[in-house]
Amino acid sequence: MQLIEIKMKPLIFALWVVFVCGGLNAQTNAWQPSPGHTQVPIWPGAVPDAQPVPGPEYVTNVPPTTGVPWVAACNVSQPTMTVYSPKGTNTGVAVVVFPGGGYNCLAIDIEGTEICDWLTSRGITAVLLKYRVPLKKVGPYWESPLALEDAQRTVGLVRFHAAGWHIDPHKIGVIGFSAGGHMVAATSTHFDKRSYPAVDAADKESCRPDFAIACYPGHLHHGEDLKLNPNVPVTSNTPPTFIIQAEDDHVDGIEQSLVYYIGLKNAGVPVEMHLYAQGGHGFGLRRTKFPVTEWPRLVETWLGTIGMIPK
Repeated sequence: MQLIEIKMKPLIFALWVVFVCGGLNAQTNAWQPSPGHTQVPIWPGAVPDAQPVPGPEYVTNVPPTTGVPWVAACNVSQPTMTVYSPKGTNTGVAVVVFPGGGYNCLAIDIEGTEICDWLTSRGITAVLLKYRVPLKKVGPYWESPLALEDAQRTVGLVRFHAAGWHIDPHKIGVIGFSAGGHMVAATSTHFDKRSYPAVDAADKESCRPDFAIACYPGHLHHGEDLKLNPNVPVTSNTPPTFIIQAEDDHVDGIEQSLVYYIGLKNAGVPVEMHLYAQGGHGFGLRRTKFPVTEWPRLVETWLGTIGMIPK
């Protein structure tokens, strides 16, 4: 995640996020959803593969460089999910939301709660995942394996509770932004086997998303050539995917989306990608002067074409 049109190279951006989540305007309280919504732990007991974090969880207001400020949740060690019920007619569709933040923090409003508000206004149940950050480079899957555990667990939980939450268990998708967009790809390609030992009946449910939406994703381009990161092994079983990207994104360049699109296309996965000349990085749903602002309407049309919502 980054502010609109901010021109930073990936390394500089990563250092900037670390600086922000290191204490700028920091508050010691953990993030809490708005009144009427309750976040609940996704793990019934001890969190698997727990790793130390620099300090207690807190939220910080990130001041605008250009564009608008956003709220970061930092030092998340106890992952939670918050369910946002649909407004009006319930389509039976559910979407798990992965905010971005470079795997150092979570852009919990601009790429989290604001996305949930849009989805619920369209009759879709939104489930906001507050996954573990900062990044822990451990194991063969070094791009935040702890976040992948949290994502797999949450998709399974949503499917486990589908009847009680009035959700069609065959219409559960994921959406993510920047690092969260990478989590979309990771969840879409790591579902045959859980990354952790099963803890209850929810882990017997499939953690494969039925569809996936990746917005300006990161961590997908591998090496100098247009090669896909081998840690997202696309197969024909990868779910139908929608990709949105601005060509002037100077944080997660267009190569990230291109290599994933090519990988999906070569595997025979239904994929739709929209590239815009301008828009930068981290625009979320907030209105800008650029046509990329209309991307939610394109997603809604696409969901109709793949049979998730009425056309």
